[in-house]
Amino acid sequence: MKTLYLDIFSGISGDMFIGAMIDLGVDAHALEHALEKLKLDGGHIHVARGQKANITGVKFEVQLAHAHTHANGTRHEHPHSHTPGRDQGPLGPHGGPLVKTSFGNVELSVFETNVPPRLRLYFFDSTGKPLAPVAARSVGLETIRPGRRRQLFQFKRQGDYLEATEELPEPHEFAAVLRLKLGSRIEKRETQFVEHHQHREHGQTHDHGDAHEHEHEHGRDFAQIKELIQRSALSDWVKQKSIAVFHRIAVAEGKIHGLPPDQVHFHEVGAVDSIMDIVGASVALELLGKPRVLAAPVVEGAGFIDCAHGRFPLPAPATLAILGARGVGVTQCDEPHELVTPTGAALLAEFVESFGPMQGLVAAKIGYGLGTRDNQTRPNVLRAVLGETPSSALRVPRSAGANDWETDTVAVIETNLDDISPEILGHFVEQALAEGALDVFHTPIQMKKNRPGVLLTVLCAAAEADNFSELMLRETSAFGVRRYSTERRKLKREIVKVKTEFGEVTVKVGRLNGKVVQVAPEFESCKKLAEQTGVALKMIYEAALNQMTKNK
Repeated sequence: MKTLYLDIFSGISGDMFIGAMIDLGVDAHALEHALEKLKLDGGHIHVARGQKANITGVKFEVQLAHAHTHANGTRHEHPHSHTPGRDQGPLGPHGGPLVKTSFGNVELSVFETNVPPRLRLYFFDSTGKPLAPVAARSVGLETIRPGRRRQLFQFKRQGDYLEATEELPEPHEFAAVLRLKLGSRIEKRETQFVEHHQHREHGQTHDHGDAHEHEHEHGRDFAQIKELIQRSALSDWVKQKSIAVFHRIAVAEGKIHGLPPDQVHFHEVGAVDSIMDIVGASVALELLGKPRVLAAPVVEGAGFIDCAHGRFPLPAPATLAILGARGVGVTQCDEPHELVTPTGAALLAEFVESFGPMQGLVAAKIGYGLGTRDNQTRPNVLRAVLGETPSSALRVPRSAGANDWETDTVAVIETNLDDISPEILGHFVEQALAEGALDVFHTPIQMKKNRPGVLLTVLCAAAEADNFSELMLRETSAFGVRRYSTERRKLKREIVKVKTEFGEVTVKVGRLNGKVVQVAPEFESCKKLAEQTGVALKMIYEAALNQMTKNK
């Protein structure tokens, strides 16, 4: 079975996940084309190869005109403009002032990407065409703040820009002195960097197509994001999965704030870049062929984090709530930074079937998604392994590849019971079905010491296996359960209405390779018609079958 294994020894965020998927072979242009269907202004994706701790991988980033990422790993857009001051000239594409040098124009910008704010330098020729950065050792920058407080910055190469190795303190208003070493001479240029925040009040709206106004994205709630995704031209699968990821975050945030999910106003994850991260992750999995997803146990850092709720110990409140709701355990390590972001946690909760070490995985491709921070105890990368795992289900002959049946994977949970009353057993069946089990049944068996017993079995979606395992242990006399995954082959199904001499009946039809191979009148439909007409149920059932035979 095609399997994607997420080795999250150094955590996970939305951008690291997409970077790993691109490194596995997802076409970045196809991903960008899909994200354009959201019709979100103000962001574009940037993909570059780089290294973390000598590991080569892909750095994925949604770049905004003015993008900021919180230290907790979730990013949001501050719609601030850099207003030209006395010595500040035109602005570059990232919102920072352009400094004219003999080498070309240098844009001074401020970004926060998984770390506190840092200066970035972008290079352009006189026509605005991007240039490769000069050597990092040839560049220096000094900020001068009120009171003549000075700070020197050195830079390192990060793809198509230079990024400062030191953090930039608040406020982001200062005189900047740029020094370029060009050959044997040093060129010095000075500019003013002034940042103004323009906050949009809740309830104030702007047209999506207005390119002249930047929005403060904190006000998006779950209902708005759901509508944004649903009205897009994305595939039904991507829509469903993207909304499901956001729903997990909304439920977690709702519990934190004491609100129903639809009323939750997202903080960081309501912004353009985070929306593109979450939808982009679903698109990437679809482009990868929707493989089965497994993951290593979740490892989180230690310490504190500043987030929208204030200063909290790790894991962040939303991250802990999202993973807890799915029943996913968290183990902290000695890395003094956040490793798992709320977006990363929601992706794990929605897509991963089970957490544990690799088992029989034959790696065909290995991809690395790069973070931005340089961790202290481990490389800041997400390793993704794409390969094949042996199927626990019946193997399908190669000749069956031409069949157009549908396939999926479900979890099977079972236990042997010899001390449960029929009433409790019946109650469990009703409860499990009410909570969404695909099927529940019990089979007579003979247990040890010749005791008669039952084999209680639940079929459910793989993502719900933990929930139904807990239900079985809590509501029955079981001391343990067995769990495994199995593949299903399903006929393509459709529901049709057929007219009989007694009235209209709903019928379920199953097709294989375009031919009808199964016909099943719906019991509730036949029962309702029998009650209305006084005709025997079996006669209505036979009439529906006969009518379907005539229609073939």
